[in-house]
Amino acid sequence: MQAASGTKGGSSGSPVVDCQGRAVALNAGSKSSSASAFFLPLERVVRALNLIRDCWDAFGIKSESVYIPRGTLQMTFQHKGFEETRRLGLRNETEQMVRLVSPAGETGMLVVDSVVPEGPAHKHLEPGDVLVHINGEVVTQFLAMETLLDDSVGKEVNLQIERGGVPLTVKLEVEDLHSITPNHFLEVSGAVIHPLSYQQARNFRFKCGLVYVAEAGYMLSRASVPRHSIIKKFAGEDIENLDDLIAVISKLSRGARVPLEYVKYTDRYRNKSVLVTIDQHGWYAPPQLYTRNDATGLWNAKLAIPLESPFVVSHRAGHMDANLNSVSPLTESSPMDLKCQHESENTADGCVKMQTDEEIAVDGSHSGEDSIIEKKRRRVDEEIAAEGTISSFGDLDDIKDGALRHPSSVEGSDLARTISSNASLAEQVIEPALVMFEVHVPPICMLDGVHSQHFFGTGVIIYHSDCLGLVAVDRNTVAVSISDIMLSFAAYPIEIPAEVVFLHPVHNFALVAYDPSALGAGASVIRAAKLLPEPALRRGDSVYLVGLSRSLQATSRKSTITNPCTAVNIGSADCPRYRAINMEVIELDTDFGSSFSGILTDEQGRVQALWASFSTQLKYGCSSSEDHQFVRGIPIYAISQVLEKIISGTPGPFRLINGIRRPMPLVRLLEVELYPTLLSKARSYGLSDNWVQALAKKDPVRRQVLRVKGCLAGSKAEKLLEQGDMILAINKEPITCFLDIENACQKLDQSIDSDGVLNMTIFRQGKEIDLIVGTDVRDGNGSTRMVNWCGSIIQDPHSAVRALGFLPKEGHGVYVARWCHGSPVHRYGLYALQWIVEVNGQPTPDLESFIEVVKGLEDREFVRVKTVHLNGKPRVLTLKQDLHYWPTWELTFEPETDTWKRRTIKALQPTGA
Repeated sequence: MQAASGTKGGSSGSPVVDCQGRAVALNAGSKSSSASAFFLPLERVVRALNLIRDCWDAFGIKSESVYIPRGTLQMTFQHKGFEETRRLGLRNETEQMVRLVSPAGETGMLVVDSVVPEGPAHKHLEPGDVLVHINGEVVTQFLAMETLLDDSVGKEVNLQIERGGVPLTVKLEVEDLHSITPNHFLEVSGAVIHPLSYQQARNFRFKCGLVYVAEAGYMLSRASVPRHSIIKKFAGEDIENLDDLIAVISKLSRGARVPLEYVKYTDRYRNKSVLVTIDQHGWYAPPQLYTRNDATGLWNAKLAIPLESPFVVSHRAGHMDANLNSVSPLTESSPMDLKCQHESENTADGCVKMQTDEEIAVDGSHSGEDSIIEKKRRRVDEEIAAEGTISSFGDLDDIKDGALRHPSSVEGSDLARTISSNASLAEQVIEPALVMFEVHVPPICMLDGVHSQHFFGTGVIIYHSDCLGLVAVDRNTVAVSISDIMLSFAAYPIEIPAEVVFLHPVHNFALVAYDPSALGAGASVIRAAKLLPEPALRRGDSVYLVGLSRSLQATSRKSTITNPCTAVNIGSADCPRYRAINMEVIELDTDFGSSFSGILTDEQGRVQALWASFSTQLKYGCSSSEDHQFVRGIPIYAISQVLEKIISGTPGPFRLINGIRRPMPLVRLLEVELYPTLLSKARSYGLSDNWVQALAKKDPVRRQVLRVKGCLAGSKAEKLLEQGDMILAINKEPITCFLDIENACQKLDQSIDSDGVLNMTIFRQGKEIDLIVGTDVRDGNGSTRMVNWCGSIIQDPHSAVRALGFLPKEGHGVYVARWCHGSPVHRYGLYALQWIVEVNGQPTPDLESFIEVVKGLEDREFVRVKTVHLNGKPRVLTLKQDLHYWPTWELTFEPETDTWKRRTIKALQPTGA
């Protein structure tokens, strides 16, 4: 029924009453473009109510479940007027008979609109057939037809139709609608897969019961399997139903790469084939089979595969014991004594990188490093060459002869790419060290405000030995440590997994490790690039910009340095995420666009800078902020310093890489965001002529002073330095650039009796002040722990949040990074971008205390939560915990075993997680 009631959205299900207060229909929907509304008749509702009431009367109490028969022929009808049925061929005598026996005012008949393949009516009825009788009874209305079908479940009905004026009689068996309505589904790696329902089979014109992907989740989306797909084959086996799929998954081990064939309803006649990588990490719970319990109305979960299946066993086995192998500095290790292991990952999609120039503040030029660094670099190079870990430039003469010749003694080396002789010398030399990244971040644990799940980028190999390979790449490609990374090598046709081992907390680069043994014959073809941190690039220097296209073709262009030390000034994003601070970057006169990353080399192919991608947000007028990317050069000295520490085995926390325990470097930082100001401007603020002259003498090109933009909340400098302070000197040495401060922090690490403080001279509000400011030590692991509570991702505040300069006074608190649709936090309004400082009046200053509090919360219990928004506004709200569908669990990275561990903190019932 249609009426002009003007009801609004959300009112569906409310009763429609007559003038006497009697319910005559249910509100079932409305048109947003008009005041029309649709009312659902109550006949079938009353029938269901009577069946439930009769069941209660029979048992005397509420029964566990009530069966309400629903019949179907897996076909749809449309009610069409007599004028149209005549055009379809309906005979005049049939029309007259129908008009005679039908209620007064009948205007048409039921016409077949669609038939579900392989259903009861398939090959018996066709679109355009006009329904005349069912079991000898004239049926012209949906309600009468539904009544006959519901009363004939499991029985045969006789349908008399007319097809083009020809009367036909067909006998069909009425099927139980409940039998083709899924009452179970499989959840694996975030994907929801279930038998194709009648409703979707009708929409897509597939038969019921096929394996249907309702949500692609993580594992399938990485392989580009879309929603609404039908899985036809998996791991070479035909998939007819959900049990077939579960049986195949139970035979696979984590990390296995297997083919999958699927078909889309929009392209039903062509099967598509992709490679799916079975999740290797413990980010997601093992496959769960959810079954609807009609007695309770809940969907109960159980482990979908046996505990002895390879999938579960391989997950429990995890990585090798961290105590099996230990290693001293790399230069002292014998490759014959080191055991490496290989684990498989999968590919990911990429994000488009766009360019912007508005976020770059141009000031000054680049100064050289100390000669001590160059001496250390030469010493490291000599040690590496002695070990044979880096293939240097012994082939340079071969390159000059016209082609790069790779070793041919190893089987399969003929697969190495033959480099074109018309390529530049730098391109020919550096191509064996270029790598294409494909990075995918699981949506269930998008930490640190990462803004996308898919990234592409180019990296360069900076270390390559028998047991360890290291690749440098920008942090706009590898943003967080909890990532799946696949490397494709330019010099050899192979794709292998990799893992994040170091994320620099300030500079825009990350180090990623791969297992050279996984390269096979390609291990002899791949080589590490030669790093050239000295001499520093200067304005007017010629460099070669070299990178990879998406087809892994090396591309190079000779360019000129226009500014070797542009100060990066990237504003905070709406959702705090990593942004480069306290950095100077390199600008060129030409490039390949904002989506092209790579490296800058000299004529001999020695790497002088990483041509890296940066991410920022721009806002145009009153519109929402948009993500943009731009590319600039990062001087290679920062990367070479970290590499040197890894090679020399600088004391630090150990982590397992390729089955070997290795010490990883720590980074000492002055956790203060700085920006340069020209001395001409500083003079206007009252800086004395003596300091202006001293700073100009120290750096006659830059002629700048560093000012404090803000301190990171929780840092040792937070209570000492203030916004606007000018940093003049450290230990009485004038400071003019970010590198000066980094060198001062490094000297603290080199000094045995260092207490980790800097003696700083600052200029504040017209006064020169001496301060002792502490420094902070950070590792390169990034965020390594998160808790999922009531559908929200909770972590300790990361650097981008602390860079806002504010933490709640109520004991800091834990940070809500993400939330899930349909979860309790969604329903009750506990959204992201705020701290949880109290739960039921108990402080939660960190994750450990938060876990202890939520452990004691019971299912369906209302919880009082005190939050503080990023703008400092406090708020108190309540939410009801739902441990049945939203158990509390945590993910923790263990460096000693190189694994992510998923642990259930509180659940209504064991889920096998």
